[in-house]
Amino acid sequence: MPAVANPSLLLYALIAIVALVLLIARYRINPFIVLTLVSLGLALVAGMPAKDIMAAYETGVGKTLGHIALVVALGTMLGKMMAESGGADRIALTLIDRFGERNAHWAMVCIAFVCGLPLFFEVGFVLLIPIAFTVARRTGVSMLMVGLPMVAGLSVVHGLVPPHPAAMMAVGAYGAEVGKTVAYAILVGVPTAIIAGPLFAKFIAPRIVLPSHNPMADQFTDRDAGARSLPGFGITMFTVLLPVALMLLGGWAPVLAPAGSTLNGFLLFIGNSVIALLIATVVSFWTLGLARGFSREDVLKFSQECLAPTAGITLLVGAGGGLNRILVDSGVTTQIVALSAAFQLSPLLLGWLLAALMRVATGSATVAMTTSAGIVAPIALAMHYPHPELLVLATGAGSLILSHVNDGGFWLIKEYFNMSVGQTLKTWTVLETLISVVAFGLVWALAGVL
Repeated sequence: MPAVANPSLLLYALIAIVALVLLIARYRINPFIVLTLVSLGLALVAGMPAKDIMAAYETGVGKTLGHIALVVALGTMLGKMMAESGGADRIALTLIDRFGERNAHWAMVCIAFVCGLPLFFEVGFVLLIPIAFTVARRTGVSMLMVGLPMVAGLSVVHGLVPPHPAAMMAVGAYGAEVGKTVAYAILVGVPTAIIAGPLFAKFIAPRIVLPSHNPMADQFTDRDAGARSLPGFGITMFTVLLPVALMLLGGWAPVLAPAGSTLNGFLLFIGNSVIALLIATVVSFWTLGLARGFSREDVLKFSQECLAPTAGITLLVGAGGGLNRILVDSGVTTQIVALSAAFQLSPLLLGWLLAALMRVATGSATVAMTTSAGIVAPIALAMHYPHPELLVLATGAGSLILSHVNDGGFWLIKEYFNMSVGQTLKTWTVLETLISVVAFGLVWALAGVL
């Protein structure tokens, strides 16, 4: 068994992770500040020259944000246009009509899976929760029957499917193709969302008794969704799925056109995640904005005011990139490579395990996925692992496991669903763990086939 040259670096990394847990979960310090302090502290105790530490951290932050900040901004603008135009309402009402009220839980997982593609989990949740409240009251079922499938769909696409920032960062770290990653993510994500959503909801909802009165539901179900004109289902779906379609085309450009040809270059250009989102966002300004009667001033206002809430998320992703660079430059990653060789762990399993540990430790799927991808990527490269797209999915699956009290999403679900902490652990925490385990199992099976 190979020896680890400097095991003290692994100890320092472990202490850094414990510090992340305590400072974020116990002492409630801003995660961006914690990530920055822990990164700098780790660099110092690992023996990096003091004059090089900030340069390394800034390089990691800059490299990450150089791409991710664009994805965050454009995806948020597209989501805002969906919200303001009523496009999400149109998708919801159409699918519920197609599925029928008795199958509303199936409709909700489909709605969330589709609408969640261009949206952050939190944004998608706030956007769709009024629809879930309305459907639950209209059908007379428990909020859990429609709410859990909704959050399952949102969580799956948040953790697995580009262009979500953490997934895109992992795509870059592993050198994966975006188009193939999206295709595999959908192949894995659909059955995962079904199991953790409608099927789990049908099992757990009768076993959890919610209070008869939910103040949050009263605020949303009083609105009259039919009082305003909604955009058409076809044009809304076209706008939402446009960036996904463009990225798929870019991923399959080598198959569709000879390398070096004009068509191949064009497909690769429009298939770039930033270009695909830029095109879709500009299209949405017309299809969900000007064509719906909004003025240019309205569209400008929507596209500007939606960016402020993303600042924290963007900084968090950047800080994760900074920590990744410190782990690499300090030599911690090299020691983890040696440890991985000693235990002969598959890169798929290592990615899932590291992301799972980071998720439990920090409560952030974004931090877990970005940090773990930075650690596992050089290991996978050294081992010549042939399926980087599957590494993205395995790491994403690990980053979703066991959401608990140090995760902001935990409290979001608790408050909106009007549950106790214990009920939230039995529903949301179990649901997230189901997603993680099922998705990883499917990724492992897919790796055996490819």
